[in-house]
Amino acid sequence: MDGTICYKPSMRKWMRDKFKRRKKVQEEAAPQSAPLQPAYFESEPEPVKTRASAASSERQSAAPERTPEPASPEPVTDTERGNAAQGSSAGVRRPRRRRRGGRGRKRPQQPAQPASSTSADQASVPSVPAGPKPPQAIKGVVVLAIGLPGSGKSSWFKRHNISPLSSDLLRSLLFDDPAEQGFQDLVFSNLRSMLKARLLARRPLNYVDATNLTPHDRHSWIKLAKDFGYEVQAVFFDVPVEVCLERNQRRERVVSDDVMRSIAEKLKAPTFDEGFSKITAGRVKQQSPA
Repeated sequence: MDGTICYKPSMRKWMRDKFKRRKKVQEEAAPQSAPLQPAYFESEPEPVKTRASAASSERQSAAPERTPEPASPEPVTDTERGNAAQGSSAGVRRPRRRRRGGRGRKRPQQPAQPASSTSADQASVPSVPAGPKPPQAIKGVVVLAIGLPGSGKSSWFKRHNISPLSSDLLRSLLFDDPAEQGFQDLVFSNLRSMLKARLLARRPLNYVDATNLTPHDRHSWIKLAKDFGYEVQAVFFDVPVEVCLERNQRRERVVSDDVMRSIAEKLKAPTFDEGFSKITAGRVKQQSPA
């Protein structure tokens, strides 16, 4: 033998039978589809019409047909006619030039005006003039003493058994010297803070013992009192400067005559225009000749 394989006829027959059987099993397992039948579009059944569709079709058939209106031709300007004539003569159509303010530009929007309301609810109601405000209740009184050194302010407070807020007392507390004339701003700022504390505590009677020479010096006291709803009164010690100089020589704290006269030049009598509700003036009694 030369190494070749020879198949017998019986083997070939067995292979053919095997393939036939396999093909037959596959055909039996596959589902049989229905045979194709020709379809004719003319023989399709008409769709069933509903009541709504039937009614709409009747309305459409009953309504007369409207003929479309011819569109109105756009007005042609003289320049366009001239351009058309030139284009027809030359045989070339020229493009139409766009004017200013055409389609490409936006027109300025005008501000919308408020619509006028005519309803009874939105009608304007006439304004009623406000009447005078009721007077504010007075919480108490602040009394300012006004006068030169030696005019008798301290003696008047002692005689009436009153303990006022005194600038001399505050100097002795802060600097251990009632004659200290420096740090005036510090002294009077603390004095105003003490008065403010009494006003917050709603003390009815408040006395301030200071020279209070000018309306400018008295303005801060008056404003502070009125801001808290207090009435402001003044006690003016109208004493001549010569009498004050004579009394000054007998005091423990002596003020020089030059300073006394310069202070007397600044003194201004209080007025009601400053905001005082009451002004009491104290004068020296004239001695009768012997």
